[in-house]
Amino acid sequence: MNPGHGKICVAIQGTTPTEMFERAELALKDAKFLEFRLDSLANPASALPRLKAFLAANPSVVAIGTCRRKQNGGNFVESLSEEFSILQKTARAGCKIIDLEVESAEEASSEQLEKFRTALHSVGASLLVSFHDFSKTRHLDHAADRIAAFTPDYIKVVSTAQTLSDNLTVLRLIEDRAISSRVVGIAMGEEGLVSRVLGPREGAAFTFASLEDGGEAGSNLATAPGQVSARTLRRLYRADRLNSETRIFGVAGNPITHSLSPLMHNTAFQREKVNAVLLPLKTKTAADLIALMIELPISGAAVTMPLKLEVLPHLDHIDPLARRIGAVNTLRVSADGKLSGYNTDVSGVLNPLARHIQLKGARIAVLGAGGAARAAVFGLVDAGAEVFIVNRTHENAVSLARAAKAKALKHDQLAKNHFDAIINSTPCGMKGSSQALPLAENELNTDLVFEMVYNPLETPLLRLAKSRGISTISGLEMFVQQGARQFEIWTGKTPPEAEMRRVVERELKRRS
Repeated sequence: MNPGHGKICVAIQGTTPTEMFERAELALKDAKFLEFRLDSLANPASALPRLKAFLAANPSVVAIGTCRRKQNGGNFVESLSEEFSILQKTARAGCKIIDLEVESAEEASSEQLEKFRTALHSVGASLLVSFHDFSKTRHLDHAADRIAAFTPDYIKVVSTAQTLSDNLTVLRLIEDRAISSRVVGIAMGEEGLVSRVLGPREGAAFTFASLEDGGEAGSNLATAPGQVSARTLRRLYRADRLNSETRIFGVAGNPITHSLSPLMHNTAFQREKVNAVLLPLKTKTAADLIALMIELPISGAAVTMPLKLEVLPHLDHIDPLARRIGAVNTLRVSADGKLSGYNTDVSGVLNPLARHIQLKGARIAVLGAGGAARAAVFGLVDAGAEVFIVNRTHENAVSLARAAKAKALKHDQLAKNHFDAIINSTPCGMKGSSQALPLAENELNTDLVFEMVYNPLETPLLRLAKSRGISTISGLEMFVQQGARQFEIWTGKTPPEAEMRRVVERELKRRS
């Protein structure tokens, strides 16, 4: 029995039948494979006439019917026989796959379950038996064996990812079971995104998506933690088109959901016809990231703080400049599995600056002494600039100046000096930051202001500089330039910078 579904199923729930079917209509823009979570309704039976009419009006839609009982992680509060009754009616209404939780299958008598299966098959519906662990990823093979005992048409095993490595457990299960069964495997949670995107590539019958991005399970749009929309799965990650030749990359950190690196790099991959995908990897530890990179394997990754420092002991090779800076933001895995680290933040600073001023001999003040500042200071000193570091904690400025052969300048000296450029590497002005400006207006004695903050596109500092007729470079330029260098390191190809800039700028404007 083959219902002829696609690889991406959009899960639909609602507080009323009207809300549920309004959402189903919206979902049709991106998918023709839908799951109806009938247990999200106070009275699931009340939706069945609407369900039948919807499926009759949309014959290309393949639908899953689910009415999970409360004790098994759903919201349906009635008995097992009531669950069977609702699900049989759901099949008669036109749902081609019926999801029964393994606990209900185990509770039913053999006769009751066979009668149920026969009823489904008589109307052309398949039986999917599912297992959900809402806290961890553990004993997945045991869960799959429990399900397989009932010889269903589909085996569905869902766990909760607490680490990136949990994705490996789920993907291995899919790979092993897909040989003999139609299997669905997912790790819920933000850390489990890898399993949602790569499951079909490993042989999963399909994966699940939400109607819209940004919803948590409680929002009534996502039906499980970590779900992303069908549009994002299809357009950004190409989840339905990845194959065994697809190279996997990532951007790792915590938090990572709102990173624009996946948009920028996946656009670049598609533009240059590189068979690759970059995924957000939420992780708290370098060891977790490295384990995923080696086992999956992942060909390369961008890393954010604090991983820029924590990955260093795990690397086989560190680019000399990155070693001096003491931080990497880019990892690459060579053909023999060796891990190399680079710092492309340097390119992110130097390339845009060099288009505006002569770096050799330039007087440049860097505000801040963190990871981004270190890249700027070391890179500019190497380029022959005279660099002054200004930091809230002056001792940190002195320490960085000593390491990079730059100069430390106390904040109260800013107003008494003139610079060819001032670079802001502090979070002042960032969306959500309580402090708007890193300096006072009378301290802005410069011909050029370089802002490393890229969200929002125009920070208070950039606005102030423009109001005084000072030239500016936005944080967007640094973000694109460091990303372009990453693309080069990973692919050996010339990056499509203009396209990378265009998509990031458009998204930042949309978010503002």
